[in-house]
Amino acid sequence: MASFFSRFQNKSDAVATPVPRTISLELSGPILKETLQNLISACDDDGGVERYIEALKFKTSLFQDAFKNNGEGLSAENFVKLCMFMPTVRRRISSYVEDDKYPELLAYMKGLFGEGDIDARITAFQNKFPKDKKHRWVKDLAAEILHNTDPERYPLMQRWVWDRKANSGVIREIWHGDVDSVTLDVDDDYEVFLKLREELSGYLTQNGIFADVLYYVDLLSAQSYANYIAAQGGLYLKADFSSKEEPIIFTRRLLGLDGVAAKSNLSIPPSVIDGEATKKHSIDNVLRINGST
Repeated sequence: MASFFSRFQNKSDAVATPVPRTISLELSGPILKETLQNLISACDDDGGVERYIEALKFKTSLFQDAFKNNGEGLSAENFVKLCMFMPTVRRRISSYVEDDKYPELLAYMKGLFGEGDIDARITAFQNKFPKDKKHRWVKDLAAEILHNTDPERYPLMQRWVWDRKANSGVIREIWHGDVDSVTLDVDDDYEVFLKLREELSGYLTQNGIFADVLYYVDLLSAQSYANYIAAQGGLYLKADFSSKEEPIIFTRRLLGLDGVAAKSNLSIPPSVIDGEATKKHSIDNVLRINGST
């Protein structure tokens, strides 16, 4: 007891200890089970889930190489190549990578790194840009950079994972019960995304997945939202598509594993990342970009 009271010797010394925030996510076991089974099955048809894991690791290595020293020296040309791994960014960022604007953008991106409140850093980054619908991709850019450079510290935090204002995302798709007419009272901040990753990691380990769990979380998350995208396409877009696209196609797109040809020393199937053998993982080895989404 003495150690407790010693912290409050007088009023001027008293410091209130923050109470840890309680976050509760009511996720559906049956939905997760079905999603994981469908993910594994779809990946098997495309060479196995391990190839997708290796593709995600390769993407991480590119971002880590590009943003070493917080992005110091990252050229506009190489940043544009990285953008092809960021599906909600790559078609909207073109005006910010022009010669006269890129140095400012790079300075903003460098500001994402460091210590301190993560949500505050992301908000400060967003505040550098206009606050309109055309710039909703800005939060995704911040989330992509942080997650892909340090996936252990930063979980997926893109809008497709959860967007409270839009009441849409992965969290809604794997929520327990009927949510068709429900607005979920769940924040879209770092602690919530961290809690989501904790829950999904726990689910995966309970189901026999013990290696590369963080990458499996990314795949499971993307597959969850891909199911929603595919269902909407099948329902509303019949006039535009002659056949319904499988969710795994959207899973690849959400994770930025489509539309890029690159050299790597990994055996990655062309449907994920078109690969050739080389000795070095580097953004400089990205060869060709096509603009598919």
